[in-house]
Amino acid sequence: MRGAGRTDAGVHALGQVAHVDLIRHWPPETVRNAVNAHLQSAHAAIAIVDARPAADDFDARFSAVGRHYLYRVVNRRSRLALDAGRAWWVPKALDADAMHAAAQGLIGRHDFTTFRSVHCQAKSPLRTLDRLDVARTGDTIEIRASARSFLHNQVRSMVGTLKRVGEGAWTAADVKAALDSADRKRCGPVAPPDGLYLVRVDYPAQ
Repeated sequence: MRGAGRTDAGVHALGQVAHVDLIRHWPPETVRNAVNAHLQSAHAAIAIVDARPAADDFDARFSAVGRHYLYRVVNRRSRLALDAGRAWWVPKALDADAMHAAAQGLIGRHDFTTFRSVHCQAKSPLRTLDRLDVARTGDTIEIRASARSFLHNQVRSMVGTLKRVGEGAWTAADVKAALDSADRKRCGPVAPPDGLYLVRVDYPAQ
């Protein structure tokens, strides 16, 4: 079995995709129900919502052409209750508009070494970031990122850096300078895993 991508402990997935090679044909709903039964008995916080037959050359990881992530920040003085473990609580007021403006400097193809974990196993730090939007609704700030692929800790590193902008410690120019330096030491603090969600994985039309 192979998943579309690995995630750190504490990261959530709303749309993870995996493939498995079976030695005999089973109806997709039988596969779904059987796996869910094993997951339930193991008390795993995961469920298979859909199963479909795939082409012989399909690979959940390498056939993917796009990945979409959401990061949730709850920005208020009161601590988290129902959102505990599902968002990053930041009590200090953040300027989401400033964060969004700074995020646009990261769009495009760049050397993302600054926003790459020292444990990242990718052969190249070059990635093309297609989207990085920041928007506030009430107390919640949502950061949405899209790309064909991401480096280890890339989204969490970018979010932590944008938080510095939101609290007024950095400017958009500081973020761009950090990116251009290709120096991990220039990265802001890495955001905790609690607020990160893999929302969707895209594949070519079959």
